[in-house]
Amino acid sequence: MATRVTTSPAAPAPAKSLAEQAYEAVRDLIITLEIRPGAPISADDLMSRLGLGRTPVHQALKRLESESLVAVFPRRGTFATDVNITDLALVTEVRLQLEGRAAHSAAQRRTGAELEELRELLRTFDSADVTDHGLMALDTEVHRTIYRCAHNKYLEATLEQYYNLQLRIWYLFLDRLPHVAEHIAGHRTLIEAIIEGAADRAQQIALEHVSGFEAEIRSVL
Repeated sequence: MATRVTTSPAAPAPAKSLAEQAYEAVRDLIITLEIRPGAPISADDLMSRLGLGRTPVHQALKRLESESLVAVFPRRGTFATDVNITDLALVTEVRLQLEGRAAHSAAQRRTGAELEELRELLRTFDSADVTDHGLMALDTEVHRTIYRCAHNKYLEATLEQYYNLQLRIWYLFLDRLPHVAEHIAGHRTLIEAIIEGAADRAQQIALEHVSGFEAEIRSVL
């Protein structure tokens, strides 16, 4: 049975702080491997590159350290963490517990405004950038939209962290993965289930997607 859509208007999103802007920018540089695993990270270089001050950049690096994307070593400096492929199973274990829960909640809790956002996101599949990096950007948008629609800030924060760790592994093997387009196209049915309010179906599709990601990576190891 479809869940009733909440029709109350969504509050406008607050402007992002400089620290949040710095965090998102550096996070994406690390995830997409523009900053390679194990590479040193210079706060001064980031300040120049991002046009932001020392305080927000340092706050961003501190936050990324807590999320295991940055490592700080006394007297050595700051580095992007290495990618340990043995962590793939551990990250997948967490996502298998939570990803389906987020999809289930999103199908139950998405607001009227978010329903329109999901419909618009569904339409982007027909005109998506079909390069590997374009498809990965679409994958990221889908996941983060679903996390927001779940309306649980703790679930969202946890899933963001583990999704980011797994996303970096995907980028590391992107040029060796043969079925990226097919894998991401599978998000259509997930979004459709959330739009329809089919919570159990959305949960099952999300779990299959996470399992499929791990299998895809392991197929090229």
